[in-house]
Amino acid sequence: MTHEYMVEIADFIARYLSYMLGAGVHTSRVVRNSKRLGKALGVDVSIHTSQKTATLTVSSGTGDRDTRVLDIPAFPISFEWNADLSALSWAAHDRRMTLEEVRTKFDELVSKPGMNPVFVLFMVSLANASFCRLFGGDIWAMLITFTATMTGFFTRQHLMKNKVNHYIVFIVSAFVASICASSALSLGIETAEIALATSVLYLVPGVPLINGLIDITDGHIQIGISRLVNAFMLIVCIAIGMSITLMMVKDSLL
Repeated sequence: MTHEYMVEIADFIARYLSYMLGAGVHTSRVVRNSKRLGKALGVDVSIHTSQKTATLTVSSGTGDRDTRVLDIPAFPISFEWNADLSALSWAAHDRRMTLEEVRTKFDELVSKPGMNPVFVLFMVSLANASFCRLFGGDIWAMLITFTATMTGFFTRQHLMKNKVNHYIVFIVSAFVASICASSALSLGIETAEIALATSVLYLVPGVPLINGLIDITDGHIQIGISRLVNAFMLIVCIAIGMSITLMMVKDSLL
């Protein structure tokens, strides 16, 4: 294997690694998939990760090495990329695919169009309304939760599109959703408090919390703690947004 070819492999695995970490895949799975992909292409892969960067070392059987430090991009969490890119590493291993074949398939997978944002908006709103019902809300509370979630999630989509700081996005989105849901208090709906509480559930950072715990239990302490701290900060932002609403409608709660 020539040094130039090994550098090409390192470039591709670095890109593969950054896409998986950026899409919210837990560290152990990223490491396993990257090592499997490297083995399929004839190299050994060593990885060290942190919250913002990753260090990748690729070595050939002749002792030739290539090391690079890469930034982890902030992609939206994608279960589709998680599944597709994991399957790609197995396909490369089982079918003995060449670098060009793997790279072509990778480009095809990551360039697929995402879900329609309007469809996502509707489904998230429907999910929150279902949570409202699950926690004991009546039909009117569900309708208000649906509307409040749709307004808050639309606000979130708009702010993220304009690259606003994600902590501010969470505060504003939680405030918008909860202030809309507080209309249930003014209307005298019996389960208004449930509508208010469930209107912000779409913001709960479940994936970072789960990934943080998985990383810690798998021995990736540094990135696991980083993910848990980040998730905790997002929860605090949700609390701040709801607190503003509660201060504004406190008379209705008495």
